Amino acid sequence: MAKKSEARDARSERLSNGEQSVLKRLAGGEASVGAVVKELGSEGYGTDESVKALLTLQRDRKVTVQEAKPYATLSAYAWSPLSLWFWATLVAVAASLVLISATSGVALYLRYAFGSVLVLFLPGYALIEALYPKRELDELTRFALSIGLSLALVPLAGLFLNYTPFGIRLIPVAISLAGLTIILQLAALTRKHAYYKVAKGVV
Repeated sequence: MAKKSEARDARSERLSNGEQSVLKRLAGGEASVGAVVKELGSEGYGTDESVKALLTLQRDRKVTVQEAKPYATLSAYAWSPLSLWFWATLVAVAASLVLISATSGVALYLRYAFGSVLVLFLPGYALIEALYPKRELDELTRFALSIGLSLALVPLAGLFLNYTPFGIRLIPVAISLAGLTIILQLAALTRKHAYYKVAKGVV
């Protein structure tokens, strides 16, 4: 037991030294993450240790990790790693529409899975992303609200379709939910980019 405790203390001391090494590298100003990790690697620190030290310092607000060049335009922001949530949602919506005609085999189970996600989660998730672009809510709250809002939006979409020539049928419902989700996602992307520009001081 004492030996295990000593190992933990040694690990904590090494991590602290890693943080000090990061701060030492950044004392002169800015540096790329890759350059800092490479320099720490020459001192014997692994990539995971170096990145963990950087993230710890960022969490404690001792360093700031940001893009070398801010994404000033909406299209640049949309193609950045910050917008992976947007593309993942679009892929899920597209998969739901593609699998809508599946009737047998593995594709049928995928149809059930993606169809359930389209009906029970994605519309509410898109609305939550549009309403709270600054991540004010924790993940569990976002998940619960996404399901609740989806259960509210889907009947409204069905009510709207009931007064159109298309009626409440499988394909019109799927297309309307997909369209609603995409519109809300585009609104969320626009709002997130606006907040991003404010945070980065981009005019």
